[in-house]
Amino acid sequence: MNLKEKEAYLIVDIGTGNARVATVLPNGTICCLRRENVHYEKDDAYPDSISFDPNTLWQQIVEMTLQVLQETNVKITAITATSQREGVVVLDEQGNALIGMSNHDNRGREWEHLVQDKSAMYGITGRYPSALFSALKLVGLRERRQTIWKQAASFTSISDWIEFKFSGKLGYEHSQASETLLYDVQQGKWTPEHCAIFGLSTQLLPPLKLSGTILGNILAPLAEMLGISPEAIIVSGGSDTQVAIKSVSPEIDDVVIVSGTTTPLVKVANKYIIDQYERTWTSRHVEQDTFLLEANAGVTGLNYQRLKEIFYPNEGYDIIEKELANINQQQCIASLGSLVADEKSPLTKGGFIFNAPVSHQLTRGDFAWAILWDIACSIYENYKTLCDVSPHSKDYLLACGGGVQSLTLRQFLANLFNKKVVIKNTYRQSSVIGGAFICNHALHKTDDTSHILETTTPTDPIYYAKRYQEWQATRKTFKQVV
Repeated sequence: MNLKEKEAYLIVDIGTGNARVATVLPNGTICCLRRENVHYEKDDAYPDSISFDPNTLWQQIVEMTLQVLQETNVKITAITATSQREGVVVLDEQGNALIGMSNHDNRGREWEHLVQDKSAMYGITGRYPSALFSALKLVGLRERRQTIWKQAASFTSISDWIEFKFSGKLGYEHSQASETLLYDVQQGKWTPEHCAIFGLSTQLLPPLKLSGTILGNILAPLAEMLGISPEAIIVSGGSDTQVAIKSVSPEIDDVVIVSGTTTPLVKVANKYIIDQYERTWTSRHVEQDTFLLEANAGVTGLNYQRLKEIFYPNEGYDIIEKELANINQQQCIASLGSLVADEKSPLTKGGFIFNAPVSHQLTRGDFAWAILWDIACSIYENYKTLCDVSPHSKDYLLACGGGVQSLTLRQFLANLFNKKVVIKNTYRQSSVIGGAFICNHALHKTDDTSHILETTTPTDPIYYAKRYQEWQATRKTFKQVV
């Protein structure tokens, strides 16, 4: 394809593990993509804290932007960003970044007691309050890092901060604001009462922005440095889960599996729904007046990635799939720490169970089978919770994210759910392509080309129902391990 003179978008995507920058055509075609690891540091002032230097991250973004622009001769007309949920950047009065705190930063855990009525806060924020969310990260920073805190004038999500760096306009997009504990999800506004609970000034809160809002043009000096037209617009993006969901163009009441490092299982709703038992999350979608009801299977894809490094260090995922296709009878089963919404505490001990003595038939493929089965069962457990809160009657599930590249996983899911599993042509780089679709919305373009790529239908659900019971017993065994 000759990309010369074609209009394209620049999409910045900051995940938990890596940062990506891509040039994308309005129809969702990725022209060029570069990625680098995000560099994290631990802070010894807390038992469990993870931070990053925003200035280092910005330099990585600039360098990757120059690379993708050099390799694809396109005209950038719009720029947007998406990022990990719960991650924030703290700014001083001049807009300089002081510190970045990632989604897996838990520096505020010691101050969770500040929320005395957790059920009341759940009802307003749509999530049970914990150190995962941004407000408590700020509290932890205030309590132990006074030098930084005294300079703090504002904070925002990582994606909103990136857009601020491009445009000079500070804001907080609604799907990202949903993760702060300072935002009323149903009403779509900040909650000063929650700021008071955490002892945080309302002056820290930037103005809220709808996804797809045009923030302005790219800053002229930055445009010149990058070789981008100064007429390029900066568009408000959103959280990576919501932006990924946008790429598959779901309808109301669709359930979407977003299979990545973790696996959110999300139902699209046109009203605010919460769980009387406080097991699920409810967030704003990047689509206006749309909500997402979520149960999350926790660490899933990351388990698969790490075990691949042990069993298949020099082979690709295609080799694993070939070996999985040759397994006729399972030799082992696993439980590796995924989250189940109905359980009060996560699994902290996990492993594989197989017959002793070790059979000569046991292969590395059996371990890969067990990992994917564990992921599928964990997702299914959370789906049951989701349905308990809001029933789902459709005969299919939508899936996106890198995890569902595995045909074996998709087949496991179809068999367990006894529903079709549908992937669309946007599923591989869903958050990047979703960002392009947000730019289309801002520019009033209708070039979205999300269409069904493959449908996996259930086979032998009775057999897999028995295997599911075995998995439940295995998980129960590991929960009893101290």
